[in-house]
Amino acid sequence: MPLPKAKKLFSLRWFLLSPIPLLWCLLSSYEVLDFAENKSIDWRFQYRGELPTPLNVVYVDIDSQSIDEIGGQPWSRAYYARVAKTLIEEGGASAVGFDIVMSDNGVAESVDRKKLVLGNRELARYLWKNPPVVLAASYSAVTFRDINGKLTNRELPLLSQLESDWNADALEAPELPSFNVGQKFPWNPPNIGLIDTLDGGTRWVALYAPSSVRTYYHLSVELARLYYGLTHEGIQVNADSLDFVRPNGELAASVPLRNGQVMEVNWFSPWRSDLNNPRIGFSTVYNYAEMLKSEIPAEREVAAEFFAQDDWKNAVVLVGPTDPLLQDLAVTPFDSVPVPKVGVHGNLLKTIVAGKFIKHLPDGVNYAIVFALTFIVTGLAVTGGSRGLFFKTVAVLALAVYTGVCFKLFAEAHVILPLITPLSAAFTTSFGALVWQVIEEQKQKGRIKGMFGAYVSPELVDKMVDSGDDPQLGGHDSEITAYFSDIQSFSTFSEVLGSGPLVELMNEYLTACTDIVQEEGGTLDKYIGDAIVVMFGAPIPAPDHAFRACMATQRVHHKLGELRDKWKSEEDKWPEIVGNMQTRIGLNTGVCMIGNMGSRTRFNYTMMGDDVNLAARMESGAKAWGAYTMCSEATKLSCEKHGGDRLVFRRLGRIVVKG
Repeated sequence: MPLPKAKKLFSLRWFLLSPIPLLWCLLSSYEVLDFAENKSIDWRFQYRGELPTPLNVVYVDIDSQSIDEIGGQPWSRAYYARVAKTLIEEGGASAVGFDIVMSDNGVAESVDRKKLVLGNRELARYLWKNPPVVLAASYSAVTFRDINGKLTNRELPLLSQLESDWNADALEAPELPSFNVGQKFPWNPPNIGLIDTLDGGTRWVALYAPSSVRTYYHLSVELARLYYGLTHEGIQVNADSLDFVRPNGELAASVPLRNGQVMEVNWFSPWRSDLNNPRIGFSTVYNYAEMLKSEIPAEREVAAEFFAQDDWKNAVVLVGPTDPLLQDLAVTPFDSVPVPKVGVHGNLLKTIVAGKFIKHLPDGVNYAIVFALTFIVTGLAVTGGSRGLFFKTVAVLALAVYTGVCFKLFAEAHVILPLITPLSAAFTTSFGALVWQVIEEQKQKGRIKGMFGAYVSPELVDKMVDSGDDPQLGGHDSEITAYFSDIQSFSTFSEVLGSGPLVELMNEYLTACTDIVQEEGGTLDKYIGDAIVVMFGAPIPAPDHAFRACMATQRVHHKLGELRDKWKSEEDKWPEIVGNMQTRIGLNTGVCMIGNMGSRTRFNYTMMGDDVNLAARMESGAKAWGAYTMCSEATKLSCEKHGGDRLVFRRLGRIVVKG
């Protein structure tokens, strides 16, 4: 097929198939593919493996053992106050965060109200000192933008229960040091950190939420602020980043935001990682904290050694529920089985401190990748011809290479390229193009068989189809060998035989001759009465067309000898002239014009030109030399070039053709 035509057909095919990648882009933009895309991101996390932790994060688990030893939830807030105070003052922790919403809305009616109030007062008294402790609050509803920029307006309930219990003058509290009853608790401001993630998952987190009272930051942001030793004024929210700024103006960290508010968690390790996620039970820490006040010196010494461990020094401690009955579980990129969601805060904090933020390309670039990969893979997949299998293999390799780039780029630079959308678009578009190609090939095969089935052998038709090349129609020059044959004294046959026997005889003769020339790769041009016109070397080029033509002449004469013996054996059926039938054949090799020629409604695949006429003169001129096969010197030379000495020629002489 000529290259311009191939380009034109491919361009048209691509134009008609372009809605397929466009559809995949639309599905991606409407979040239909999010589940599959997120799964592919999980695979990239698992391929990358664990990252070294940039700071010491220790988990204090509210686990099954702690619930067995202390009792069922909710606990007295005094437990939290004592554990936090001891970890900071004795262990040297830089901050403590509680992944627990301390709300009394769900407290059972049977709970000891006095004990609850006293616990709240103890926690309130500790928080008065504004220690580096962050209490959790939920987005029961705040104003935030999700991953797609959609705005949600909600109100955030404050921890008013501590203030209420601080002023509970109806209760006597001799267990606590005296203070002025009715004194307002100084919320100016306590460290409150939001703990919710978007849609309850473990990937995207809104880092802050403005309200009518103040701007609330995520628990991990508050812990990072305390880790850097900053006040609330050290957090600055910009259009596309949340910055931690030291008093001298130095930038401690800058967190890129998506849609001005959201950040993606870069998971550093699976939950159960002894190297990156050291943990201990809450009741264990609480018991050691109480032992510090023991009257037994040995117990105080053991407790002091426990809190003197390096694990606590400058650590950020996260206290959160890990018991499955507390139902604060979710899957993560590393964990296919739900694990405690307190790990979200630890990994988000590590992401901020390490500065290893997950990066996404702009949507326009992602869509460009989809179309580029689809175009390349589809172009390779539909390339036909003798190297079609090679190009289809390259198409598969292109998909594999792109997948490898996606995994490698994430592992090395934390950049997420779209994977499911471009692969799906490339595969489905290529599949559609291949189906289209098969349909077109079947149509083309039908056209070729319809055009040439009557001219050439079925084997040659199959070869034409398998070559992937269209025959060049409309006329073009090509070197061929023209073949003309005619029965000697055919007019006598017409006079002796009636129409019925003549037709029967000619059909048997023409069938035998046609089968032979087609077996040798010749293309039947036409029958002219008893004459047969054949071309060798078209429409499929054959370098040895002259040799094939010469071989065909000898086989025809041999076959005609067999037919004569057969007809002679049928004495009563045929007159003597039939038993003596001879045919003359003329050959010439040269450049001729071949193609479909005729009217717009009826045409024939034929040949014309001086060299064709010369072949006809070879057939008629053979009679003057008493020969039954005569060819030109051009045919002889071409035959010897490609056929060697397998055929023997004898020189007849020099002939001057009239005209």
